[in-house]
Amino acid sequence: MSRAVKYFQVFFIEEPVFRQAEGAHLEIKVTDEGVTVVVPVLDEACDRSEAVSHVRDLLETLLEDRDSLGRVLWYYTAQAVCISRDLAADVVVYDNMDELSAFLGASPELITLEEELFARADLVFTGGMSLYEAKRHRHANIHPFPSSIDAPHFSTARLGLTAPDDQRLIPHPRIGFFGVIDERMDVDLVSQVADLRPDWHFVMIGPVVKIEPADLPRRPNIHWLGMKRYAELPEYLSGWDCGFMPFAQNAATRFISPTKTPEFLAAGLRVVSTPIPDVVAPYGERGLVQIARNAAEVVASIHSLLPSQRSGAGSTKWARAVDQHLALSSWDKTWAAMNAQINAITDETETAAIPVPALGFALQ
Repeated sequence: MSRAVKYFQVFFIEEPVFRQAEGAHLEIKVTDEGVTVVVPVLDEACDRSEAVSHVRDLLETLLEDRDSLGRVLWYYTAQAVCISRDLAADVVVYDNMDELSAFLGASPELITLEEELFARADLVFTGGMSLYEAKRHRHANIHPFPSSIDAPHFSTARLGLTAPDDQRLIPHPRIGFFGVIDERMDVDLVSQVADLRPDWHFVMIGPVVKIEPADLPRRPNIHWLGMKRYAELPEYLSGWDCGFMPFAQNAATRFISPTKTPEFLAAGLRVVSTPIPDVVAPYGERGLVQIARNAAEVVASIHSLLPSQRSGAGSTKWARAVDQHLALSSWDKTWAAMNAQINAITDETETAAIPVPALGFALQ
């Protein structure tokens, strides 16, 4: 969306928040990049049908003085259809990043709403190749866009940054993970690997959602550091000896294409992952990431990737292959390709200079 602001006025609609004794209203802020972030605020006493009605009315008010000509509705989830099906648009985009209906706690109506969105969408993008293969038969204009990368941001980790206070005293070797900690993480695998190598330390960064924090494995060598700001991540990754992606093999991970894969690589970190299809191909097949299927394989793979076990020539060759791969997947290139697809529908040129309204829906 930060790239889209060069061509559109972007409203990014967040999930509503609920507060006590507050009338329905919108909180609006503009990011440094120029994206207008819109947060519906509702009274906590609202039931679901009232919440949907309030958000729909708030969005209509937000847009009532804006010409709908050239408007693009951009959906990250079909759940947002409930609050926007009556909004006019020249182009409807469904950016299908994950199979959200398979996630823990997903709304049972999500599958029906996705059918409605597929019927309305002019364009469908998928967040990875496996999701594309699963959905390609459902729309005539569908395109895969695997995870892109903000390489300059994460590559600063290669410079040897100052250690954050809560990581400074954690001994090496440090094996790290960052991301949402939920049903997609194989917490049993984490505990098994930690038990096999009590001399290794596992740094786990990210918010814990949809699972009980008390259910996380507690070991002296597992460090749950909580959520960190995006800007802070390179400081943590700079102090790790290996990256670890312990994804479970379940319905929620069947179609994921983890963005953290290229982010780890941009940071200069070797990575071990469980066999997620969109990690196996292309990263595993190209030797950029090690694939491990159980705790013993994870331990063996991590051991082989630790700095003390690597040759200088091998590291140089791997780093060169990583940078060549990452050069193909910048957010600038992804946005340019997506915008070209939008322009093909609207018959606008790629150099359209007049900003027009767009909506990015992030509701779940």
